[in-house]
Amino acid sequence: MSVAFEWFTDPLQFAFVQRALLVAVVVGVVSAVLSCWMTLLGWSLMGDAVSHAVLPGVVLSYVVGAPFAIGAFVLGTGAVYLIGGLKRTSRIKEDAAIGVVFTGLFAVGIVLVSVIPSQIDLFHILFGNVLGVSDADIVQVVVLGGLTLAVVALSWRTFTLFAFDPVHAHAIGISTRWVEALLLGLLALTVIVSLQAVGIVLVVAMLITPGAIAYLLTDRFGPMLLIAAAAGVVSTVGGTYISFHADASTGGSIVVLLALLFVLTYLLAPKHGILARRRRASRPAADVSEGEPVRV
Repeated sequence: MSVAFEWFTDPLQFAFVQRALLVAVVVGVVSAVLSCWMTLLGWSLMGDAVSHAVLPGVVLSYVVGAPFAIGAFVLGTGAVYLIGGLKRTSRIKEDAAIGVVFTGLFAVGIVLVSVIPSQIDLFHILFGNVLGVSDADIVQVVVLGGLTLAVVALSWRTFTLFAFDPVHAHAIGISTRWVEALLLGLLALTVIVSLQAVGIVLVVAMLITPGAIAYLLTDRFGPMLLIAAAAGVVSTVGGTYISFHADASTGGSIVVLLALLFVLTYLLAPKHGILARRRRASRPAADVSEGEPVRV
């Protein structure tokens, strides 16, 4: 018992671990909450596109001496408009447009890192460095994370209606284009918040997996938000501890732990897990109806 207690408490004597845990909690909550809508809307590829497209913005911000969040937000939202423009003005479908834009912008970022003399650590940008956050990083993460959660709190009913029934939302006077644009803007902000913890390459996992875990555990959207947030916090905090003790990549540790949580949920979820589905399939026909999902 004492060994386990010390495993959690010993790192807390270091100020950089305390800062890292604060950032980890914010990242876990913000990314997980937004991941619920990403899961319902099927926007996993869009999250991947935005996360990779911000790289040139980070580099250019460094060049001009601006906060990297500005460049990342401009390139992230710009990527969304480029994808929409390609889809509307050509025969290219959305998945192909996403692939073209995010790989192109990501490659531009890599080229800029290689040719512009700077102290930018590409490894930290790609895979995160939550154990190395500064006070300025904490302020940025908390402010942007708080802004994202505030907008979600004010608009979550509209977002939810848009995700479940966009036709009805439009019929009652809600501008679905405006809602989509707002969600995509929040997606860009969440990517920026998560960059410091897990980096560009792994941020898409934080935007999808918590929502997927919650989706397997509940049929109601309110509990889905809470479960996703819990999964996000457990993975970011637990992954930070693991990376400290194992001297491993923090972003990688966070995402590996999150993936393990998903695997356990996929197997053991009481209603939608694979084992529960097999148990229902093996029951007599008269009993199968007991395992049908609850309508919501």
